Amino acid sequence: MLIVETIRKIRLSVHRDGKSLRKTAEDLNLSRNTVRKVIRSQETAFTYERKKQPMPKLGAFVEKLADKLESDKKLPKRQRRTAQKLYQELQLLGYEGGYDSVRRYVKRWRQQQSKATGQVFIPLSFDPGDAFQFDWSHEWVQMAGMPVKAKVAHLRLCHSRMFLTVAYPRETQEMVFDAHQQSFEFFGSVCRRGIYDNLKTVVNKILSGKARSFNDRFGRLCSHYLFEPVACTPASGWEKGQVENQVGVVRRNFFTPRLKVKNFEELNTHLVECCISWAKTHRHPEIKEKAVWQVFEEEQPYLLKLPSSTFDGYAGRPARVSPSSLVSFDHNRYSVDCRHAGKTVQMRVYANRILVVHDGAVVANHAREFGRGKTIFNPWHYLPALETKPGALRNGAPFKEWKLPDGIEGIRNQLNRRYTDWDRQFVGILTTVPNFGIKAVDRACRQALKMKTVSKEVVLNQLYRAEDEALIDGIDVGSHLHLECQPVADCRRYDRLIKGAPHAAQ
Repeated sequence: MLIVETIRKIRLSVHRDGKSLRKTAEDLNLSRNTVRKVIRSQETAFTYERKKQPMPKLGAFVEKLADKLESDKKLPKRQRRTAQKLYQELQLLGYEGGYDSVRRYVKRWRQQQSKATGQVFIPLSFDPGDAFQFDWSHEWVQMAGMPVKAKVAHLRLCHSRMFLTVAYPRETQEMVFDAHQQSFEFFGSVCRRGIYDNLKTVVNKILSGKARSFNDRFGRLCSHYLFEPVACTPASGWEKGQVENQVGVVRRNFFTPRLKVKNFEELNTHLVECCISWAKTHRHPEIKEKAVWQVFEEEQPYLLKLPSSTFDGYAGRPARVSPSSLVSFDHNRYSVDCRHAGKTVQMRVYANRILVVHDGAVVANHAREFGRGKTIFNPWHYLPALETKPGALRNGAPFKEWKLPDGIEGIRNQLNRRYTDWDRQFVGILTTVPNFGIKAVDRACRQALKMKTVSKEVVLNQLYRAEDEALIDGIDVGSHLHLECQPVADCRRYDRLIKGAPHAAQ
């Protein structure tokens, strides 16, 4: 088939340059009939569509293939068989033809079905406080000098059109929880319904009709904030068209040109300002005499009040603590109290932190990392092990970048200079921290440094003395106490005692 560029060269050669059909055909390596066809037709482009596709081997299987496509038509889009799958099933029935014939038939059949059943979109209207819509988008930003794909959560009130966007490094369930919490706190209230796609973090299983099996943790979020979740029909994005359109608005106005930020915190602060500014400067699409912000303020009395407590929005999963007292999550490792090495614990993953729980007690609390291959240590997690292995203080990975208060750090340096067993003495000082607190131990170390006599015993002496002084100062003898008989200074009492004594006459 002739392409547009070839047709253009033919027309220029004949009409502009005045060359004959023969010369043009020779120059372009074409037949004279082809050149003649182009010149006579006066067309600048040709299209070809096969009117009839011969299917010598598929012909006997057309009815079976059509039946399979009809049965798939009743299923959700994600559950329908691909052309490749249908081809494999026909082979099992004896089909000996090629895959291309099956693919072309499937494509043509689906195109015909789409034309026969054209979609009609019905405009939607929502009462104040009725519903909100939720969705995700992916936007590129320049963060700390590097291009980063941010996962942006969009939550929009359907009546007022007020919305909030929050950016995250991931699109996981704990991020869904955090986006809802931040949005509800931003709005100061909650709608009665939430409209969603069939997200894996929200929906476990699609049932018949509108029925859905929602994720248990997500169900707890809905129960906490007292809204009803509604999932859209598969491949029916128009059911939450507001937030779908919002994605384009946010991309064009908030992320173009590409934003330059230091971190996600700075990015989200900027997005909040953008959302407020947009709402105050843009008219409501239906109530045109008012801005979005004004309609949002009028909608407030119809919204549900926030509960007194915030939702504990974590994604839970079990984990086993390694012999090195580490748990793994999202390509990173986090330290845990070494007394729980080898045990199975529960990880509570939040949007910005990681909690490790065992038997209801928190045994680790770390800021969440989103890179790869990082190991996040808390040196205090390994203190019980140091009591039996003080030598690990010298080369142990958790202690290489251990930042301690100045007083304690000064004692460590002095002990290192004066004693060969400095590590054992220093560990003996560190083990007092759980009982006395880091501030008290640091004060005792500072007092010992002033005395210029540094050892474990001196530090412990200062620590116990400070505790005793605090105890004495804290004793209340009471000001209401008084003597019934006040003492009187009378030396004659001693004379009477002497005279009455048995040896007094001697």
